[in-house]
Amino acid sequence: MKKTVFAALFLVFSVLAVSSPALALEASADAYVAVYSKYLWRGFDLNDEDDSFVVQPGADVSVGHLTFSFWGNISENTGEMNEVDLTIDYSRDLSDLVSFSVGNILYNVDTNDADPNTTNELYLGLSLNTILEPALTVYFDYDEFNTIYTTLGIGHSFGISDAVSLSLGATASYLKDDEDGFGTDESWFHNLELSAGVDYAVNENITISGAVLYSEPLSDDAENIAGIDQESTVGLSISYAF
Repeated sequence: MKKTVFAALFLVFSVLAVSSPALALEASADAYVAVYSKYLWRGFDLNDEDDSFVVQPGADVSVGHLTFSFWGNISENTGEMNEVDLTIDYSRDLSDLVSFSVGNILYNVDTNDADPNTTNELYLGLSLNTILEPALTVYFDYDEFNTIYTTLGIGHSFGISDAVSLSLGATASYLKDDEDGFGTDESWFHNLELSAGVDYAVNENITISGAVLYSEPLSDDAENIAGIDQESTVGLSISYAF
């Protein structure tokens, strides 16, 4: 069933991309690798117990408005990739002011196990191309957990020089739980994330980036039910665009 749904979504997004004009002129790709002090996701510390850092490789291929993405997490302790995520995204501008994105994320966790844990999320996002670039995104896990995770974020980038830029961001989230998720059928304000990053463009293809992410729970339910605490991580990455 999971493979059928994912294949259907792949077909729908592919048709959307093929319908885009001048498709052959809009292809691009990038590959990157990042090293972080901790695997931090939606306020959850997902590090293996013995890991002092994680390595996270990834790649994106865009054709028209359609982007296919791969992302992985490698345990420092075992040297094994314990998660692989695959994303299909369709994004475009609705007007000079409004942009939207729709896509699917396939999460494949503990890929070295005989029976890996997998689930799928659909997401829909709207953003404003204006000051602070406010963005609202809703993620719906329609597979294993039936949870809804909603984020509202703002951010801004500053050009420090021709080669260096600084980006700052803040995102607040709200989680609708289900019995298949944390087992409560409750909702709560989940976490606040503050981020900062510096990009250095070595040339037109290679960029080196440093980033810091801080997260804290926004409610007692986020702490007591979801089990998240104040967390932070820092990282360094290098990317190649072609």
